[in-house]
Amino acid sequence: MKIPKDRVRFNVGGRVFETTSTTLANAGRNSFFGALFNENWTLKQPNNDSFSHCEFFIDRNPDCFYVLLDLLRTGDLNIPPNIPERQLYREASFYGLLDHVRSAKWGQFDGNRLRHSRSVTGQAPGDGTAIRAGPDGGCCVAHGSVVHVYDWIMEEYPPLNLDYQRVNDVGWVDGESIIISACEKLGRGDGGMGLFSKSTGELRYKFQVCHENQVKSFTAGALSTSSDYKIFSSCKGRSNEYGIGVWDQVTGKQIDFFYESPGWSLGDADKLQWLNGSNCLLVATLFPRKDNCYISMLDFRDKRMVWSWSDFGAPITVDEKRVRDAIAMEDNNAICVVNEYEDLGFMDLRMNGGSVRWSSRSRMMKFKLSDEPCYPKLALHEGQLFSSMDDCISVFCGPDWVLTSRLRKSYGGSICDFSIGGDRLFALHSEGNVFDVWETPPPPIS
Repeated sequence: MKIPKDRVRFNVGGRVFETTSTTLANAGRNSFFGALFNENWTLKQPNNDSFSHCEFFIDRNPDCFYVLLDLLRTGDLNIPPNIPERQLYREASFYGLLDHVRSAKWGQFDGNRLRHSRSVTGQAPGDGTAIRAGPDGGCCVAHGSVVHVYDWIMEEYPPLNLDYQRVNDVGWVDGESIIISACEKLGRGDGGMGLFSKSTGELRYKFQVCHENQVKSFTAGALSTSSDYKIFSSCKGRSNEYGIGVWDQVTGKQIDFFYESPGWSLGDADKLQWLNGSNCLLVATLFPRKDNCYISMLDFRDKRMVWSWSDFGAPITVDEKRVRDAIAMEDNNAICVVNEYEDLGFMDLRMNGGSVRWSSRSRMMKFKLSDEPCYPKLALHEGQLFSSMDDCISVFCGPDWVLTSRLRKSYGGSICDFSIGGDRLFALHSEGNVFDVWETPPPPIS
């Protein structure tokens, strides 16, 4: 039983609520309620004897206050049907409780427990280019020359329009900024990369490539970032600016460039992946962008290629000719690849130029190939491997990467891209510009 001095009374929009300072402390120091406490988490009290009978008046929605107060009491979020979710989120933002609401709506990411939350239909017809999950549960979708940005409640910010320059890739550098790579527009010298504000669309930096002390126009392709605030991009210029550029995220200045060597491919890369453990960059140029596949690991400290593999010169009948995506797995000292049949293949990073060890486990699954299948994509998250194929995503787990579950939901046709972040999985479909949002249900309240 709470002692009387621990009780707090609120009048919210004419309705009286009574709770305790212990419950309100669950809101945290940076919340609306945190201002009611001193540094010792004791409720601030004026010097009069009537404090125990006073109440705090808040001119806000009482129905939403009831839901949010119950969330602080129990950790569970129960939204009555008469309260629109958007209205509840607006009130939660006022009280500084959006993170509490988000944590209560979905739990820690687990690919085998994902549930379809919603499907979002974009306004533009046709195929999307890429989808990228944001760190706070939002996402961005590249579509032609436009990037659509959504917050975690799937409310869209003003779109980022690149004036008819096709977007090649997009990524998040933090919770507020988005990096976009685009094609060079002949005759204008545009293209390259830019860093934009997600909420306002303001261009903060335009990244440049310098070759022989001259600024060059270029087409930027695949993107990646590192934990020490570096941005990497594949680059194609009109002269010899084929390779991987490196920029400082804070200043926007170019700090390095790894030039493409004869007989290899870097500037046309489909995928870049920074590896924190080895301080190397995975660069993968894949079929059908090139007639052959080129996968390499670059060490920028020594300016050398420390690992490489290619199917160049291999017989056209072997599986290596069908590699569609690749991802590095540092904990396993391996690179995983996938072909159009969703077979997984593995290469040992400790052996340079070795062969692919294929696993045909997925061929035993009986499903019909789409008339217009999209190329499969790979992702690795918290020890789980994900592979898209047609209109579903497969989840593989364990030391032998056993197929444990499949995700399939939307009406948008084949999945052309997917991304994991903010404890959500986003899957972009090839038709109707539709993307799905998958979440892990929160754990039951004990």
